[in-house]
Parts: sequence; structure tokens; C-alpha cells
Amino acid sequence: MHWAVWELFDATTFGTYVAAAAALVAAPGPGQALVMARTLQGDLRAGLLTSVGLNLGTVVHTVAAALGLSALLVASATAFTAVKLVGAVYLVVLGARMLARSLGARRVAAAAPVGPESAVPRIQSSRLLLHGLVTGVLNPKVAVFFLAFLPQFVRPERGGVFAQFAVLGLALATMGVMGDSIVAVIASRTGRRMAAGIWRERLTGGVLVALGVRLALVRR
Repeated sequence: MHWAVWELFDATTFGTYVAAAAALVAAPGPGQALVMARTLQGDLRAGLLTSVGLNLGTVVHTVAAALGLSALLVASATAFTAVKLVGAVYLVVLGARMLARSLGARRVAAAAPVGPESAVPRIQSSRLLLHGLVTGVLNPKVAVFFLAFLPQFVRPERGGVFAQFAVLGLALATMGVMGDSIVAVIASRTGRRMAAGIWRERLTGGVLVALGVRLALVRR
């Protein structure tokens, strides 16, 4: 059976959701920090791809919430802790590797003659997308958020419950990409000189380690 969007939601419910989601997207958070750090480390492309990856994670959590997996994650302290720690370790290891690379390059940079800024290594698009996706998926706080937030706007009496979850999640992911893209554009135009060379790597590594520690300290 097929449902049109206008059949799944009334104008008041969907309008309220869009307003609430826009406010959530605009609020500063770890996702924006990661997008900004990736942009400063690489370029606008890196920030945009990281944003897309993070919001693909939003889509994954949307499907999980619709299928009831988020409820299991909330109900099980063990599952929540396991996912949380895996995500935290992933971020800390990724950030530590970047910091190690930047520190290892310090002597080389110090010995090199002063000249124009060297080109920043181009990170593969697939890696940027994957890092963003894994970071988004392995944040159990997002799963808890989806379980608490999305159901408030789902109306079972209108039918198509899974489709309602899907529309709400895709709308949030789309707004997330738009909001993060603005952050990436601003960072690429105003912050490149402040985070040049090795400092880009250090900044990104530091942000990732900090995000990992923050995730490890998240409580249910």
C-alpha cells in the first residue's frame, strides 16, 4: 500500500516537527564540531562529505527506531554501554592517529625551508563518508533521542507508521546536511589560515579525541 506525504501527516503536526527539527539542527553540537574540524583539516569537500556521512547515520537510526531496535538499545544497559564504548574508542583511536601523524611531521616541517603552504593530502571521499557514517551510527545517544523525539509526531491512526518514521527521519537528515553544509562553508572561508598545515591535523585529531571522551561519558 502507498501513502502520500500529505496523507500521513496533518499540516500542524508536520509543521511543528519541521520547526523543532530546524531548532535542533541549528543548535551547536558534536556533529557540527566534526564537520568544522574536517573542513579545516582538508577543504570544503571534506566537510560536506563528513556531513553527508553523519546524516546517513541519522537515516540508519531512523530505520532502527521504526523497527524497534532503538527501544531494545534503551531497555538494555549492556547494549547501550557496548555501543557507546565502541563508538568512543573508534573516535579516540582515529583522533590519536591524526595527532601522532602531526607530531611525527613536526621535525620535518621545522627543518623545511619557509615557503608557501604545502598542499593538504586529499582524503578519499569514501573514507570521509565512512568516518561520518560510523560516527553517527555508533552514538547511542542519537538512538535514544530518536526513540524519544520521533514518536511524538507519528500518528498510527493515519496508517503507514514505518513510512511516517521514514519521512520524519529523511526530513531531519536533509536539514542536517543543509545546516552542516553552512558550517563547512563558513569554516572553509574564514578558518583556513588559522588552521594551516600541521595544525589542521592536530585540530581534527583533538576534536575527535574530545568527541570520543564525551561519548564515553554519556549516560542513559
